[in-house]
Amino acid sequence: MELTAGSSLPLTKIATGFVFAFGALRFNGFDLLFDPVGWGLCASGLTQLLHSAGDPFDRARSFAVAMVSVSLVAVFASGVPHPSDEPASFSLSQVIGLVDTAGALIAVWLTVDAIIRRIRPHGEISTAARLDVLRWAVVSLGVLGILSGFGHADLGFVTPIAWFVAVVALIVVLYRAAGLPWLFPTEERATG
Repeated sequence: MELTAGSSLPLTKIATGFVFAFGALRFNGFDLLFDPVGWGLCASGLTQLLHSAGDPFDRARSFAVAMVSVSLVAVFASGVPHPSDEPASFSLSQVIGLVDTAGALIAVWLTVDAIIRRIRPHGEISTAARLDVLRWAVVSLGVLGILSGFGHADLGFVTPIAWFVAVVALIVVLYRAAGLPWLFPTEERATG
């Protein structure tokens, strides 16, 4: 089965979207890996995998589309100064950051869940198991990071490093699984 010139592998788009959404390449304080672009890439890849309304890829796509807006708001809110003299109160930018982070973790969970549901029945048990472990690691460590960020736990530098490693591993597994035939775009499978 060959892809047409205008199409791209959906998992490649999703993995690249995660690179944009979770990566940071700063130049003069501006992140060149613009998060909304990443979530847009994820939504595009998920749309290519969609079979029907209501399937797991539809739910994940809806969340990725919502994350485009949330991350746009978070980008603009990150430039708004917040009062540091009241540590017990939450500023609007902190609430938006929390919503952005929690939404990103939910989007990862829904996206990887949809992929696992698609590949497991086709005998890709080891890839499905790796993806399952990695989504648990990314989300669990992300939640620990949120708690640590709000002063509920002092986890030091180990948690962010472990989270980063889990995200990189998840992205690598997604890139490696991109060539699986049941993860080709829906229209390519229909014509192939």
